[in-house]
Formats: sequence, structure tokens, C-alpha cells
Amino acid sequence: GVYDMVSARIADNMNFAAIYMTGYGAVASYLGLADAGLASFRDMLTRVGHIAEGTSKPLIADADTGYGGLLNIAQTVKGYESVGACALHIEDQVNPKKCGHTPGKQLVSTEEMVMRIRVAVDAKSDKNFLVIARTDSRSNEGLDSACRRAEAYASAGADVLFIEAPLSIEEMKIIAQRFRNIP
Repeated sequence: GVYDMVSARIADNMNFAAIYMTGYGAVASYLGLADAGLASFRDMLTRVGHIAEGTSKPLIADADTGYGGLLNIAQTVKGYESVGACALHIEDQVNPKKCGHTPGKQLVSTEEMVMRIRVAVDAKSDKNFLVIARTDSRSNEGLDSACRRAEAYASAGADVLFIEAPLSIEEMKIIAQRFRNIP
């Protein structure tokens, strides 16, 4: 994951198919603070734009929870598209969010996240722009619940599923097997 132009240019010169802008890294390098929902949409949009403009590889960018309600999520998708990202991920945490690896995260309901995904997908103007649905529910609710959430997010139109923080290679195998046939 890249977080500023130095890390982005290094990654751009490596043999990677794409670059992923990490929210935690971007916030830590920009504000010197932990990823706790402190960076605004405009802060992150500026970062996404600079990295996309300064690199040649496709940029996937962290969009936290979409920076507000459903209208904000639509604007986030439009904004990230307009500055050159090829994909973004949206998380199923409440606002303000916490880093996905920290304890004490609070999650929105599956139904609320499904609405976030539907709005994000509907807001795309480029059919090739990808909406990644990230669930941070593994640590709070267990692997099976995280997979059920991800299934609902896929049904809502998410292009890619991101189950945060599996605990082992065995859990990674379970996730891969469970989603092998999801279109």
C-alpha cells in the first residue's frame, strides 16, 4: 500500500499490476495520527488525485466509509473517478471509523452496508471503475458472519470483496473456497 508520492513512485517502478493507496498510511503520513476518521473527503481526494496523476499504474484507493451518508458516498465515487482512481473500497464501519486492525470497531448493519454498495455502484460513470466492499466484521463477529456479509455485498453489486483480517492461512483458504463461484 502506498501513502504518499514517494511510496507511490517506488511502487510504480516495481513489477505490480496496480497500486493501492492505504487510508491508514495516507492519514499517518499526512497528519501524523492514527486512522480514526480524521481525514476528510477533500483531504483524501487530494491525495488520490496526486498519486493517480503522478503514477502510470491503475490506482485503487481507500475510501473509508464513504465520508458520510449515502449522498456523500455517491460524491466520493464521483470524486475518486474524476481524479483518476480505477477503484475504491468502502468499509462497513460506523462513522467515525477506526483502523480495521484496532479493537473496539463498531459496524453498521448488513442492510446499511448493502445500501452503501448499491449507491456506490449506481454512482459510477465508468463501467470499468470497481467498487470494493470491505467488511471489518471478522474480529467482532467471526469468519462465518464476515462471509455472510460479503455475500450480501456481492449481491448488492460489489465488484470485489475484501474480508479484513483473516487470522490464518486456513481462514484464507475457507474464504477463497466460499467465494470461488461468485460472479
